[in-house]
Parts: sequence; C-alpha cells; structure tokens
Amino acid sequence: MSVQNVLNLIKEKNIEWVDFRFVGLSGKAQHISLPSSEVDEDTFVNGVAFDGSSIPGFRGIEESDMVMMPDTETAYVDPFTAHPTVIIMCNIYTPDGERYERDPRSIAQKAEEYLQQAGIGTAAFFAPESEFFIFDDVRFETGMNRSYFEVDSEEAAWNSGRKEEGGNLGFKVPVKGGYVPVAPMDSQQDIRSEMCRLMAEAGLRIERHHHEVATAGQAEINFRFDTLTKTADNLLKYKYIVHNTARQYGKVATFMPKPLFGDNGSGMHVHQSIFNGDTPLFYEKGAYANLSETALYYLGGILHHAPALIAITNPSTNSFKRLVPGYEAPVNLVFSKGNRSAAVRIPIAAVTPKGCRIEFRTPDSTANPYLAFAAMLLAGLDGIKNKIDPRKLGYGPFDTNIYELSDAEKNEIRSVPGTLDEALDALEADNEFLTQGGVFTKDFISNYIDLKRGEAKSVNIRIHPQEYSLYFDC
Repeated sequence: MSVQNVLNLIKEKNIEWVDFRFVGLSGKAQHISLPSSEVDEDTFVNGVAFDGSSIPGFRGIEESDMVMMPDTETAYVDPFTAHPTVIIMCNIYTPDGERYERDPRSIAQKAEEYLQQAGIGTAAFFAPESEFFIFDDVRFETGMNRSYFEVDSEEAAWNSGRKEEGGNLGFKVPVKGGYVPVAPMDSQQDIRSEMCRLMAEAGLRIERHHHEVATAGQAEINFRFDTLTKTADNLLKYKYIVHNTARQYGKVATFMPKPLFGDNGSGMHVHQSIFNGDTPLFYEKGAYANLSETALYYLGGILHHAPALIAITNPSTNSFKRLVPGYEAPVNLVFSKGNRSAAVRIPIAAVTPKGCRIEFRTPDSTANPYLAFAAMLLAGLDGIKNKIDPRKLGYGPFDTNIYELSDAEKNEIRSVPGTLDEALDALEADNEFLTQGGVFTKDFISNYIDLKRGEAKSVNIRIHPQEYSLYFDC
C-alpha cells in the first residue's frame, strides 16, 4: 500500500486517528495516535517522534529523541476503537536518519537481507502456532507480606463441584482433556470464531481454530505463513485481536506459557522453510521425511545453537515452568518426523513439496517475534553454512516416544536449559551466529542479556508460597 493509498483510505473510511506503532524489546506493541487531519505525505517522510528513554532497554535520557518511520504496507483499520482508527507499524530511526540497531523490527528485516546476501535463498517463511488461554477472572499480587495468583474459568475442571446461581450445568473440561471437544464442553467456539472474523478483516488468512489440550479455556488459532517480518507483524496483530476480543466478551486472554500448574502450557510452535524464488529448498523426494540436505543442515543449526537460541525464543522465567517433561513440552533437542516429543518435528501429514518444512516446537509467545524469527533463521543459516549434520551429532532422527525411554536412555539426549539464567549463560557463550551480516550487534546482545537477567533476578529474590509449605515449620 502506497502513501497515497493510505491517505485515500483515511478519507474513504472517515478515519479520525492514525495509530503509529512500534515494538519494544519485550515484543509488546507501543503506540502514539495522531489526528488524521495532522497526517499527510510529510508524516511518512519525516516520521513521528517519541521518547526512547521511556522504553526499557532502548536509550538513556540524554539521547532519548527517536523517530518512528511508518511502513505503509502494514496499515489496517482498528476493529475495536469507537473513533475510526488506522494502525500502522513503524521502524525506529535515530534523529540523524540511521536505522536503530536495537529496533526488533529492523533486526528482522536485516535477517531477511542477510539470507539473500548469503546466496542461500530469496525468502524465509514462518508460521507460528501461538496458543493461549481465555479466562473469566484473573487476580495476582506480590508484595512484602503476600504473594499469590488466582485465575478462574467457567469451563475449568476445578469448578465441577461449584455451586452457582441457577445451577452448575456441568460439561467442564478435564485436566488434559480439552483437545478438540465439541460443544457444550467447548464453550468458546463463538469467541474464537469472532476473533477469526476480525483477523480476516484485518488481513490475516485464517486456516483453522480449535480448543487445545488444557482445561480452563486453552485455545489455538492458526493463520497463514508469510515472510519473516510480515509474519512477526501478523503475530502482533493476532495477539492484539485475541486480547481485545476476549475483553469485549467480558473475559481475559493470556499468552503466558504456564499460567496453570499441572496441565499443559501454551507454546508457539514455529514452522519454517526457505525458498529460492518459487523453488522450495527443504524438499527432497524419497529422503527421510522428504527433507533435503539443506533442511537437515538448517535444523542442525537450530539444535546445535538451541541453548543460546532459547534465551530469545523462550525469554521469561515462566517459559521454564512449561519446559519440563510430561506435558507435551519439547525439551529434547532431537528431530523426528511427526513426533511431538522432539524439539524439531518434520510434519508429514498432507504435505506438498512447497509445504515441506520444519517445526521448532520449543518457543513460546513471551518471545518477541521479530527477534525470535530472526534468531532462528540465523541459527539455521549457520547450520547450512557450516554443514552442521544433526545425524552425526546425535540429534536424531528419533522416531520413538522419548517420554517413555529409560532414565539411562534419556540421559543420552541433550535437553533445553532448565532456567532463564542458564539460557542466558548459553547466549553469552554462543552468539557469533547471531552477528552474521551485522543482524544482531554485540551491543544489542549484551543489553538484552542484562535486561533479561534483571527480570530473572526480580523473580528469584521474591518469596514463593510453596516455600511456606516446605519450610515454615522448620
């Protein structure tokens, strides 16, 4: 969409506000709204100023002036505002016109540029499966003398015996019993369908939606793959629509990886492939799972660099409450066809040559998608460049249920880091693959590690209620 097309859209739709958005290091969208009467061609040339010192991990107060440069290709009409509004994603620049090296969206674009410069392919395609919960109530607090959280859902297993005004109608979703049941057990068909309707109006191509495994309203909606930066843009749009549709229904949605103890968490399985023009580079008929040597080297790079990569794809302390054995969590750094206990799965059902891909199952939606997709691509490209063969390094293929192996057999399999601090240690030790082509800078990586270590410390120094259960009577 050209600048003129955006200006025409503003006029045709009687748009009152233009909402300029960028993404911080956390992956959360930030925004500044301008009256449409103040938006003209110069706005798209000069950008929109903002204070970078107020965004965690960006700039000091002495160098806080920054500029959002709008990307007109991302424009869509906000489906939630009472006053007609157009949303436009932006890249971040310094006042002297330089692309800001800590801007996640610019990092994603540099990763795509590096792919082409490396002469491997012309485009990398990504498709995330971002799971979430829809709750009816959420409460939490942490302070000097108290710490707790409490969530509730009308369909949760723990409410099977609750007395309610008008009676308890039953059909609660059992623990681990929520995978694709029909109504009345699946009580959220309409809310998911409404989310899909709004996503389609905003430009996403919806493939399907369904209830997920966990009790208490776990859901999944899948949208069509696209190139790296566009998919990251689409994921921000997806989360925005999920959050706000849930709120319109008087509910609350969360992409937190592990909001409930004892049931499945929410992941963000990421399908990915590389094309050279119209030619898929991951397909080789008759090979294992019809996977080419290029694809094997790519997934070899992901598995080889996984401990460091996970600091970016699973960047929260809560991420590691999900990454434990026994909850369909992909903690095993191996690859396999159709095997959901492996960190890298090669889908084999109803797959065409152009649909041949790998699926990295470890990530979750606390990840900043621009950074996560870029880091996965760079790990994969490093695998291709250095011919990292996962078969020779003991990463598989592994076509058995790993959870059912003996302890001795499991000990032979490399696992993901156990904590965020361990993942950050790995990233500190292994980050050269991220700096290829100047995509990530050493300054960015150091700043990112410091920011995430601060988050980990803020959790680690606080008293946990379970400690009272274990130690209060000592």
